Amino acid sequence: MIIRGRLNTLIEHSLSKYPVIGLIGPRQAGKTTLAKTLQGTLPKKSVYLDLELSSDLSKLHSPELYLKQFSDDLVIIDEIQRMPSLFPLIRALVDQNRVNGRFLILGSASPALIRQASESLAGRIRYHELTPFTLDETRPRSQKDVARLWLRGGYPNSYLSENDDDSLSWRDAFIKTYLEMDIPQLGIRVPAIQLRRFWTMLAHLNGQLWNASQIAGSLGISPPTARHYLDILEDTFIVRQLQPYHVNIKKRLVKSPKVYMRDTGILHALLSLKDRDSLMGHPTVGSSWESFVIEQILAIVPERWKAFFYRTSAGAELDLLLVDEKGRTIGIEIKHSAAPVVTRGFWSALEDVSCSRGFVVYPGDESYPLGENVVTVPIRELSRIVE
Repeated sequence: MIIRGRLNTLIEHSLSKYPVIGLIGPRQAGKTTLAKTLQGTLPKKSVYLDLELSSDLSKLHSPELYLKQFSDDLVIIDEIQRMPSLFPLIRALVDQNRVNGRFLILGSASPALIRQASESLAGRIRYHELTPFTLDETRPRSQKDVARLWLRGGYPNSYLSENDDDSLSWRDAFIKTYLEMDIPQLGIRVPAIQLRRFWTMLAHLNGQLWNASQIAGSLGISPPTARHYLDILEDTFIVRQLQPYHVNIKKRLVKSPKVYMRDTGILHALLSLKDRDSLMGHPTVGSSWESFVIEQILAIVPERWKAFFYRTSAGAELDLLLVDEKGRTIGIEIKHSAAPVVTRGFWSALEDVSCSRGFVVYPGDESYPLGENVVTVPIRELSRIVE
């Protein structure tokens, strides 16, 4: 069993400071399991409601009367985006009796969920995002363990499958359910086949600069429609847009974001890569590794840090640029090689943005210096980046 201890601790702390805690993330990432684990460890009484169950929905026929009886307890509401009318009521109940740790609301990534909560619960809610499993949680003992997470991705049912075939079957089913059921249930109306084609094209372009005209032309849709599809996938935590870092220097900077699949297991399913051999022989193996490493790093960086990439027309480039709360910059290059070699563009980029430290992340076991304040970091030692 994988214990999501770090997030457990964060949520417990937030419950002591805020009346409402929001736990959001993609479906099947483990939000319900985490909430029920918390339910069994918290000192105060709690009640759990799943709005996908008709029996729990019926309890909320008169929601004010039902929820008022738990003024001293924690009320956990799962899939809250199915009943947006609860947001104003939760606000009113909190304002009548402002006690920390009154509500824990769970929601699949939903633009409506964020908007409703932002309007109704401003100043009363603290959000936490639950991602699929990360290296920080699975604690790999060997490179084989790392490869398993990279290939299968971090969705619990995929990662914990008995074999790669079962894992791939689960991911194929996840993609189908996401397109045909999850998206419509979130109130988003798009053709499932068209979104599948768009999603697959993004998989082939993983880690590249966003070019709406190129993708739109290939799919026979307009650039605004391509942008709309991208926003859907980002809002539901399927893709990440990594923004370029703009600094006041006299260089021509790239201005388009880079687009990455957030879960490499889903990426590999879209590309029909069923095992490690097929992955290692595929042209996208490098960009897949880059996606994987970026997600693992961003899962452990402190909350107030910001993430970018850096690229100039002259060839200076950093795969990932972290800016801490004091404005200091950390440059990161990601290499899928046992003996990583960095280019002149890496050193130029470090100088351009005055990086205090530089790291080259690779799938090896040793850390060694490459230059002043620049070292290699094995994938299993990513915590060194943020120490």
